[in-house]
Amino acid sequence: MDKTLALLGFAIAMSVTPGPNVLMVAAGAANAGVRATVPHMLGITLGFAAMLLIVGLGLAGPFAAAPLLHTALKWGGAAWLLVLAWRIARAGAPGEGPPRPPLGFVGAALFQWVNPKAWMIALAAIPAFTTPDGDILAETLLIAAAFALVCFPCCLVWAVLGAGASRLLRTDHALRGFNIVMAVLLVLSLIPALL
Repeated sequence: MDKTLALLGFAIAMSVTPGPNVLMVAAGAANAGVRATVPHMLGITLGFAAMLLIVGLGLAGPFAAAPLLHTALKWGGAAWLLVLAWRIARAGAPGEGPPRPPLGFVGAALFQWVNPKAWMIALAAIPAFTTPDGDILAETLLIAAAFALVCFPCCLVWAVLGAGASRLLRTDHALRGFNIVMAVLLVLSLIPALL
């Protein structure tokens, strides 16, 4: 039971702290509202849980054994985050085109595979919360379930913050400034992963 509580605490801390996922959710909610960002949040939640299952059941080994694959993933993910940061920074003011968050369900789910923070969490959680002689399937399912349980509420916190910020950002200039700040934070979130 103590291990499960520790896992839940870890999952909450990793899911609610700033990173590419929650920064994009906040920006999406600021520009399009919380309701329009729900598919993005569901994509993060289910996409990351699926990633944890796949990584926990054996995909981490080939990446660890082949540094070139790891390097390619890291830099590919960084490039994609820069594209997303650019899209956020250049998001138009409300009323300019159809409002939509940066990613939908499928895009957010697939984004986990190039998200450096998601990889860091997965590669830390699997060895930390599994045992060498344990049931790897059951333990990996527990880890994925813990993250699936807490991820959406943690994303929702950021969506509400983003939507609340949009109420303060009533002018085009203020909203553009917010989008630029969120884009810069997204780029800065890459630094720990790239170092």
